[in-house]
Amino acid sequence: MLRKIKRITAVFCAFVFLSCCLSGCGRKQEELTTVTLNEVAHSIFYAPQYVAIELGYFEEEGINLELVTGFGADKTMSAMVAGEADIGFMGSESSIYLYNEGAEDYAVNFAQLTQRAGNFLVARENTDNFQWSDLIGKEIIGGRPGGMPEMVLEYILKLNDIDPAKDVTLVQNIDFGNTSGAFAGGAGDYTVEFEPSATALEQQGAGYVVASLGVDSGYVPYTAYCAKKSFIEAHPEIIQSFTNALQKGMDYVNSHTPQEIAEVIAPQFEETDIETLTIIVERYAEQDTWKDNLIFEEDSFLLLENILNEAGELEEFAPYEDLVDTSYAEKALE
Repeated sequence: MLRKIKRITAVFCAFVFLSCCLSGCGRKQEELTTVTLNEVAHSIFYAPQYVAIELGYFEEEGINLELVTGFGADKTMSAMVAGEADIGFMGSESSIYLYNEGAEDYAVNFAQLTQRAGNFLVARENTDNFQWSDLIGKEIIGGRPGGMPEMVLEYILKLNDIDPAKDVTLVQNIDFGNTSGAFAGGAGDYTVEFEPSATALEQQGAGYVVASLGVDSGYVPYTAYCAKKSFIEAHPEIIQSFTNALQKGMDYVNSHTPQEIAEVIAPQFEETDIETLTIIVERYAEQDTWKDNLIFEEDSFLLLENILNEAGELEEFAPYEDLVDTSYAEKALE
């Protein structure tokens, strides 16, 4: 009889425990706020973001993150302006363009993720003594006119006394997601690629990484998070929670090995084996890609505008104080 009572008690306790877990999970889901993030590309370049996703940092901050890939800064910004995304992640040049077009509800940058360009120059032949002068007279698959990949490439060419308009042929009409395929198919002498496309071309024997645009361009505010002014004013708590989660991801990548980082973000890149993933993370880490914090400094913003100006894409400099709000990134460090 005593044994039967103990069995019933055990079953009852298990039932109560399970019910509490289920109801707890239900409350947790109800407490999460869904936030749609449109990212310009899905790249290992943005490792801190994926660490924050995979380690549950967004959930810890009360956010159910819906991630959408825009495949181009113009598309990402358009989605955000149209209300299809709450937050956009792209080169901040798009926010400057929008502001200068006279938009009243313009995009405000609140967190900078990367401080170097994340793409690489891929050649058809392997060489250990590449010089940028090797590009003279060659055809290069670049990026969309006015986009960061293209403008940073032109910036580097000018630093090396190469006239982008006269000394090389820049191919700018291939869609962002199709450049590596076009190069593998025979287009261009060189191509500018993000990871994992650059390494994939090497593994296929279709190309070889000969230079890093991130190294040769120096520190450039390549990608940042922004939201419409109206969204930030209406939901400051969401922006703060989002930034807090990102800072946790940033802290992780700056305190763990490339292999540990690769293992965490592996579910985001199922088509890439862990060894390749580790190589790519290490490549980005070695060039000091990620900031220690998310603060978008004024000097960095002015450098970006100078690059836009030199590329002929900026008629008027936009004010830093309107387009950047560092308060959320600063508070995330507390």
